[in-house]
Order: sequence, then structure tokens, then C-alpha cells
Amino acid sequence: MEIPPINLKAIVLVHWLLTVWGCLVQWMPISFSWSNFSILAVGLWAIAQRDSIDAVLMFLIGMVVTILTDIIHFGVYYPIFDTVPGVRTDVFRFSTGMAILNLLLKPVSCFFVYQMYRERGGEYNVNFGFWPFSAGFPSVSRNREAYQSIDQQDESSNQANPFNQAQDGKPAVRAY
Repeated sequence: MEIPPINLKAIVLVHWLLTVWGCLVQWMPISFSWSNFSILAVGLWAIAQRDSIDAVLMFLIGMVVTILTDIIHFGVYYPIFDTVPGVRTDVFRFSTGMAILNLLLKPVSCFFVYQMYRERGGEYNVNFGFWPFSAGFPSVSRNREAYQSIDQQDESSNQANPFNQAQDGKPAVRAY
């Protein structure tokens, strides 16, 4: 099954809009706004530099960290402002709903950003395997199966056809 390509601009735009709507009523501390908008700024950096692996990796790590900090913010501050007099209930519910929707979409966005990281040349795989000795802990490793060693070239095919051309003069398909 192939994963559909999602544009990084769409991810940043959706999270920006949901963050703005989540901040309509200032029921969260200012750290909620700062953390989410600063990670969106890193997302803009990843958009601007299309070939940068570091920008996408920083955006991915920032999204994971903001998932954790948003959960903490909701756990600590939501019960405090649930019954504050003077705050319009409908605006508060809308703001809270958009902030929660933003939090729920972040793992999906992290999945797509990780795919973009791999497309840009990121070389680390995260393995959540439970067999035989991983004990349930995720492991990060480099995938070197796709690489060929320079020392192990096929001598017979290179000597017979050194420029990898077909017999009729047309260039042949290169095997990687």
C-alpha cells in the first residue's frame, strides 16, 4: 500500500489555522501559543528549504514534543477555566474544540512529516518490533540494505559492456 503524498504546506496551514482558533479565548497559558507557533515557524523553514533534512527532522521532533506539552496543558488548565464566569461558553467550547482537534491531528501529521523526512534522504528507521529481543522499546537504526559496496562490482558485466549500452547503440536501463 502506497502512502498518498501530503504537502508540507497543507500540514503547516491546517495546524496554524487550528492553533489560531484554539487561541481565540486565552484559557491556556502563553506557553501553549509560543510552543505551537514556534514549531510552525520551523515548519515554514522546512517549506522554504526543500532539500533540508535538518528542517524536516526539527519540525518532526517539535511536533512530537508539542503533543506532549499540549496534553500537559490540557490536563492542568482545562478544569480551571471550565467554569469561569464572564467567558462566553460557545466561544470557549469552539476554542477548546479546535485546540483538541489540533492535538488529535498532530500524530497523523507526524506520520506524514516522517515520510517526507525519508523522501528527503533521512536515514534512520524507527522499529517498534517486539521480537525477539527488543522488549517493546523502539529502536533507531540505519538501513544499509539498499547500499552496494564499491569493492563488490560485477566484473564480467563491466568488462563486456563498459558504458552500459545495449547492442543497438541505445542506452540500456541502469540497474541500481
